Amino acid sequence: MNTSPSLRRAKVSLALSAAAILAASACGGTDAGSGQSDGSTLSGSIRVDGSSTVAPLSTAAAQLFQQQNPGVNVTVGTSGTGGGFEKFCNGETDISDASRPIKDEEKAACEKKGITYEEFQIANDGLSVVVNKDNDFAECLTVEQLKKIWEPGSKVNNWNQVDPEFPDQRLELFGAGTDSGTFDYFTEAVNGEEGASRTDYSPSEDDNVTVQGVSGSKGGLGYFGLSYYEENQDKLKVLKIDDGDGCVEPTKQTVQDGTYKPLSRPLFIYPKASSLEKPEVEAFVEFYVENNAEIAEKSLFVPLNAEQEAELKKDLERLREQHTS
Repeated sequence: MNTSPSLRRAKVSLALSAAAILAASACGGTDAGSGQSDGSTLSGSIRVDGSSTVAPLSTAAAQLFQQQNPGVNVTVGTSGTGGGFEKFCNGETDISDASRPIKDEEKAACEKKGITYEEFQIANDGLSVVVNKDNDFAECLTVEQLKKIWEPGSKVNNWNQVDPEFPDQRLELFGAGTDSGTFDYFTEAVNGEEGASRTDYSPSEDDNVTVQGVSGSKGGLGYFGLSYYEENQDKLKVLKIDDGDGCVEPTKQTVQDGTYKPLSRPLFIYPKASSLEKPEVEAFVEFYVENNAEIAEKSLFVPLNAEQEAELKKDLERLREQHTS
């Protein structure tokens, strides 16, 4: 399995909590959750790729599924949302992880290759804006200040250019690479146009690189999914964001109730329709969907709210009807 250091750390905690999650899913009484409800043994391989943000969720789902179905090998890659869809639409993967909805041009690429798919929202996430742990002057930034820093052509390179009350401290920027759904979402939310960003920063599809960059630079600032901050809060400091209604810290509650604006977002998986014809893929997707709340909690993501959960159940039921008709 292709895992980053962050995902390897997640494996340790998930292994300790696997029994509790599996017990919870067993108490639910759903046949599909086990993947072996008819007593048969599943085998085969499932290839997942895409968003590095969604990867910990899929890794958690894979680990728990494989404990019940040891004959199935699930690999999870982190090519970024855009890179993942490129592989997916080329027929190279079974499931694409995405931190944004599929784009029209990606839909067209899939259609050209005859790739059809399902879309499931499986969790929520907030983008966190982080600074160095030793930063004792920045507590909250407005969206306008973020735009001033990140807009195309920005020459802001010192914290005192962001706010004159901030000290004379060089500003070093780290963030998502252009193949990342995090990049797409952040640029649209902050700069008003997807992909619109200054280019003189340190980009990476691997969020651990951003963690290392910001934690190693006194004037560092970066952004990535909330779960990566929660995993690395001993190394980083998170900023509150003011969208005009006051400063709000990114937490599970503020992301789920929508008060953390504009940096809250849904997370998706896209299983390929032809792959769902394989019993092991269908069983894995059903397991993932049915246990989404437990998987989200244990991998430090924000579970779906009641309305989203109801919609997900409808999507799963529709999928089942398609495969039994």
